[in-house]
Amino acid sequence: MINIPAYLERIHFNHSVKPDIEALRGLQLAHLRSVPFENLDIALKRVIHINEESIWNKLVVNKRGGFCYELNGLFAWLLKQIGFEVTYLNARDYHEADDTFGIDFDHLVLMVRIPNQSTRWLMDVGWGDTFTQPLNIDNGEWQEQGLRAYRLESFREGYRLWQRGYGEKIERQYYFDLTPHQFPAEYEAACQYHQTSPQSIFTRNRIISRLTEDGRISLDNDRLIVTANGQREEFPVQNEIEFRMLLKKHFDITLSEETI
Repeated sequence: MINIPAYLERIHFNHSVKPDIEALRGLQLAHLRSVPFENLDIALKRVIHINEESIWNKLVVNKRGGFCYELNGLFAWLLKQIGFEVTYLNARDYHEADDTFGIDFDHLVLMVRIPNQSTRWLMDVGWGDTFTQPLNIDNGEWQEQGLRAYRLESFREGYRLWQRGYGEKIERQYYFDLTPHQFPAEYEAACQYHQTSPQSIFTRNRIISRLTEDGRISLDNDRLIVTANGQREEFPVQNEIEFRMLLKKHFDITLSEETI
């Protein structure tokens, strides 16, 4: 049922795949451009399951997107099949409003190693608007990526991720430690929380977003947001009909009348 060629076709990756840094960089970029970050099922009151078969059917067979447990969960499977060494990590999003971090297993990120190499790479295709290439966990300096840069600062028992964005704005994104965890078992409770809790950002607004060649395109309840070469534009979405039209145009996703 699950196979590498079908996955690579889904992310439009037609280069050779072997466990090296070139493939790691290419796979992350291709994934971010092809498989959107989205929470549409939560808004539709559909239960999200994070076992391998359910994620495969949603992301690859049905060509949908998902949130971190789905996106990074399936991406980890692909990387392991290719031959990379993958560790599931517990990350917690930073909440600027009250200067706190989220719950345990708030976010799933991956630590990846190339066989017979010591470098530890942070990988993430499931957070939305963040780094687009692997980050060297042991490099404490700013790591440049196009118009942005990222830094992993030692913090508590792990690291916190900083982004220097457009206009030199600096913000914290999340904290993670390096303790290995089991997926999906240890992430099930947090996944349930984010589908049902009024405190979760995912139950308060629907969002779909993907990387583009020159920036990012995002659609939420009432806005289409287009970022190109560091410049951001917002366009109002007038009604549900327009929302569905934009969803099809920019993400090739159709929601049936019944699900609406």
